[in-house]
Amino acid sequence: MKKLRSGWSPEQIAGRLKLKHPNNSYWHIHHETIYRYIYDQKNKDKKLWEYLPRKQKKRRKKYGRKVHRNKIPDRVSIHLRPESVEDKQEFGHWEGDSIVGKGHKGGAHTEVERKTRFLKARLLKSLSAEETAEAVCEMFDSLPLKAKKTTTVDNGKEFVKHKQFGLSVYFADPYSSWQRGSNEYHNGLIRRYLPKRTDLSKVTQKELGDIIQEINNRPRKCLGFYTPQEAFDKELKIISARIPSRM
Repeated sequence: MKKLRSGWSPEQIAGRLKLKHPNNSYWHIHHETIYRYIYDQKNKDKKLWEYLPRKQKKRRKKYGRKVHRNKIPDRVSIHLRPESVEDKQEFGHWEGDSIVGKGHKGGAHTEVERKTRFLKARLLKSLSAEETAEAVCEMFDSLPLKAKKTTTVDNGKEFVKHKQFGLSVYFADPYSSWQRGSNEYHNGLIRRYLPKRTDLSKVTQKELGDIIQEINNRPRKCLGFYTPQEAFDKELKIISARIPSRM
């Protein structure tokens, strides 16, 4: 029940239990069993379905944002991105995007590391190119070079100053959000906490940070039910071990 309230899906709960207790079948439970418990008529009054990641009855159709392709100087297409980025097996490649507040009051820049699904986010007073560039620099500043190789973004005008980001930037095709699927998915996770009607100018960085921390500490099936935080920390340790110590 506690993990449901924290936003974990039944599949994440079941997978994590098996990971923590691999040799004890007492803790092994199928995620469908959890779903059956949630929707059991005996538990109807508890409204447990409200804690499920996808509460809506119908999926909303996603539309791409207005394209500003011709206004972005030195734009490099995703089709020129190194092939090593594609299979999500090499660490240090990110996907970036913006979240817009109600009435364009405030916003946020998000970045997701493709291999570990580790999420970072920074609030913005406005989605200007200047603020976006500053936010991206701050988000990546403390990371080693091997942890920030590339990022792939859409064609929003806030990315005009991409040359200031401090890493190679590639641009997805217009209206092709699937080319940045990891980021789209994680922005959706944030929207569960901060729906589109939210005035982001009233949200603090600490509040956003708490949301990101919770998301990064949920187990993922694609990571063998380890969390993005655990996977990201592991990659950083590998990088650190490869860096020769200074005399």
